[in-house]
Amino acid sequence: MKELNFLEKYQKSTARDYVARVVNYDKAACAEKAKQWGFDYWDGDRGYGYGGYQYDGRWRSVAEDIAKHYNLKAGDKILDIGCGKAFLLYEFTQVVPGIEVTGIDISQYAIDNAKEEVKDKLHVGSCTSLPWKDKTFDFVYSINTFHNLTVDELEKAVKEMERVGKHSKWCSVESYRNEKEKANLLYWQLTCESFFRPSGWEWLFKQWGYQGDYGFIYFP
Repeated sequence: MKELNFLEKYQKSTARDYVARVVNYDKAACAEKAKQWGFDYWDGDRGYGYGGYQYDGRWRSVAEDIAKHYNLKAGDKILDIGCGKAFLLYEFTQVVPGIEVTGIDISQYAIDNAKEEVKDKLHVGSCTSLPWKDKTFDFVYSINTFHNLTVDELEKAVKEMERVGKHSKWCSVESYRNEKEKANLLYWQLTCESFFRPSGWEWLFKQWGYQGDYGFIYFP
């Protein structure tokens, strides 16, 4: 296992007003709405989530970096756990022509409004029970999904990710390195159920037999 933070470029392009999220909104009500994973979370007011999550090409460089690091090639099968609108999966098809992509997400709305070019490769379902056989995929990844699970659900999801992957795996979760980042994370998050420092995440991954790589999203 190695820490690999492929999302640094993406994260720097996102502006966040941490205090405004708790001052200008009813945070508890927004969180309840966000956890329905519907229109409000994806394309509604910023207080409920993304504030409009539309394709803009920003995931292309992330796909390029991941494809290069894991030497992805035509014919490889990859799975995105928590694919959302599948913008990153689409970019993989452009960066690695001939790659076979699959995605799963709990949100019917996200799948219905996903990138048209890959929509037929997507499934609505839970990451705690993946509908594929052991070692189906050459590369499995998950971004900003596992921290939305309770610990018992998280264990199931991590073990499922390990089960369906043949070789390379990578997951990214929200974390904090100091009290400032912890406070900002608590201000900003709407859907998180699991909060750990990097050492906590690493300990859990090892306990549950995860062999892949991981990265962290911080809120400085």
